Amino acid sequence: MSSETKQMEITRGGQFLVKETACEDVFTLEDLNEEQRMMRESTVEFVDRELWAHWERFEQKDYAFTEACMKKAGELGLLSIAVPESYGGMGMGFVSTMLVCDYISGASGSFSTAFGAHTGIGTMPITLYGTEEQKMKYVPKLASGEWMGAYCLTEPGAGSDANSGKTKAVLTEDGKHYKITGQKMWISNAGFCNLFIVFARIEDDQYITGFIVENDPENGITLGDEEKKLGIHSSSTRQVFFNETLVPAENMLSERQAGFKIAMNALNVGRIKLAAACLEAQRRVTDEAVRYAKERIQFKTPIIEFGAIKAKIATMATNAYVGEAASYRAARNIEDRIAMRVAEGNTHQEAELKGVEEYAIECSILKVAVSEDVQQTTDEGIQIFGGMGFSADTPMESAWRDARIARIYEGTNEINRMLSVGMLVKKAMKGHVDLLGPATAVGDELLGVPSFDTPDYSELFAEEKNLVRGLKKVFLMVAGKAVQKFGPDLEEHQQLLMAAADILIEIYMAESAVLRAEKNAKRSGEDSQKTQIAMAQLYLYEAVDIVIRKAKEGIVSFTEGDEQRMMLMGLKRFTKYQNQPNVAALRERIADAVAEKNGYTFD
Repeated sequence: MSSETKQMEITRGGQFLVKETACEDVFTLEDLNEEQRMMRESTVEFVDRELWAHWERFEQKDYAFTEACMKKAGELGLLSIAVPESYGGMGMGFVSTMLVCDYISGASGSFSTAFGAHTGIGTMPITLYGTEEQKMKYVPKLASGEWMGAYCLTEPGAGSDANSGKTKAVLTEDGKHYKITGQKMWISNAGFCNLFIVFARIEDDQYITGFIVENDPENGITLGDEEKKLGIHSSSTRQVFFNETLVPAENMLSERQAGFKIAMNALNVGRIKLAAACLEAQRRVTDEAVRYAKERIQFKTPIIEFGAIKAKIATMATNAYVGEAASYRAARNIEDRIAMRVAEGNTHQEAELKGVEEYAIECSILKVAVSEDVQQTTDEGIQIFGGMGFSADTPMESAWRDARIARIYEGTNEINRMLSVGMLVKKAMKGHVDLLGPATAVGDELLGVPSFDTPDYSELFAEEKNLVRGLKKVFLMVAGKAVQKFGPDLEEHQQLLMAAADILIEIYMAESAVLRAEKNAKRSGEDSQKTQIAMAQLYLYEAVDIVIRKAKEGIVSFTEGDEQRMMLMGLKRFTKYQNQPNVAALRERIADAVAEKNGYTFD
C-alpha cells in the first residue's frame, strides 16, 4: 500500500467512527505555527479595539458602524485570508481561515454575521466556481473590502428546501442577458452590499442556477426595510426584490443548474466556519462570567467559591475546550485533504471543493454541537450574572440573543442532525466508509460471552479510549439494526435519526477532546495538563449519559422482545465504566483553574 493510499484511507470523512485515531494524528490549537499565532493576536487586537470596546453600538442598530468595521477589517487583510494571492488575497490554508473566523467572531453576533456572509457565502462561490474573468473582475474588490458581498438563496416559504426557490431567470432574445425576477428574504449585508450571489430557476429546470449580480437600484433591485430581529441587531438583514433585473449572460456562476450544488457546498463550508465563529464567543462569555463571579459578593463570599457556580464555570470551559478540539481537528483534516488533491493534479479550486465535501459529516456535527454549546454557555453566563445578566447594560443579554441564531443558520440543527446520519449511510453504500464489517462484528460480539477479565487501565486515557470505542459500538449497533430493518425508508423515521445523530455527535466531540488532551499530555507532561485532562474526562462522562439515553430511545422505538433485551444488554456492556470518575472533583479542578487564570486560556 502506498503512503498516498494509506493517507487517503486515514483522512476520509466519517471514518472516525470505524477507525482508531492516534493522538499524534490530530491537529490542535497548541500546534499553531508562529505565523498563525501572530495572525490570531492581530485579530484579537482588532476585535478588542474596534468591536468589543463598542459593543453597545451594535445593539443600537448602528448598521453604518458594522459596515465601517467591515471596511477596517478589509484594510487589515482579514477579509482576504482564504482568497488566493492571484486575486488579491493572502492565500492561507483552511486552518488559518478557521482561526480568523473563530477569533473575529467573539465580540458581536452582528459583526460575525456580516463577516461570515461576506467572506464565506458572498465571496467564496466566486473563488470556487467562477470563471477566470469573473474572479479577476470581482474577487480583488471583495478581498480588500472595497466591495461587500451578500448571498440571495432563501425565499418566502422555502425554508430548508434550498432548491424550491421560485425566482426566475429568463434569457433575453439576443442571448446577452438574463432577466431575473423574484423575492429573496433574510439577506445578510443586503443594506450595504455591492454584489449579490443570486439563485434563480431557468425555464422549468430541475435545479436552480447561480448568478453574480451587481447591486444597482436602477436595474430593478429594491430592498425591504431592515428586519426586526431577536438578536444580531446591527447585522443588516433585508428582503431583496428583483424585477426583470438584467444580468449579463457571462455572469452565470459555473454552469446551468449548478446552483443547488453551489449552495450545498457553500453550506458545508459555512457549517464548520459557523462552529468556529461560536468558539470565541464562548471564551469571552466565560471570561466575563468568571470575572463577575470573583467580584460579586453574596453571604460575605465571592460567588466563584460556591459549588453551584463552579459547576457552571466548569461546563462552560469544558464546552469551549471540546469545541476547539473537534473544530480544529476537522479543519486540519480538510486542509490535508486539499493538499493531497492538489498534489494529485487537481486545481486548488477543485481540491478545496472536494476537500470540504469529503468532511460534510463532520461539518454538520460541528455545526450542531458548537452552536448548542454557545447557547448553553451564554445562558449560564446570564445565570451567573443573576439580575444583571438580564440587563441590557451588560454584554450577557446581547450575547445570549446573538447566539440563538447559530442553531438556525446554515441549515437548522434538526436538518443537520439528520444529514449527518444520512450522509454516513450514503458513504457506506458507496464503499467510502466500511460500516457493514464493524456493524457485523458488533452483532457477533452481542451474541458472544463477555470477558470478565479486569482490563489494565494504568495508562493515561486507557479507560476513556476504551469507552469511546464502546460508544462507537453503540452507534453501529443501533444504526446498523435500523438500516437493516428500514432500508431506504429510514429517512422517514426522523426521531430515530435524531437519536442516532446525537450518539454520533457525542462520539466525535468526546474522542476529539480525549485525543487533544492525550497529545498535549504526551508532549508537555501530565502534570501540566491536569485541567485539560479533567475537561476531557468530564465531557466524556456526560457524553456517555447522553448516548445511553438516546440509544435507549432508539432501541425501544423499533425493537421488541429478545432482540430488544439483547440490545439493551449490549448498551449496558458498551457504556460501562470500570472506574467511575469523581465528577464533582473534576468540576472543582476545572473551575479553580479558570478562576486562577481569570478566564479561559488553554493553549
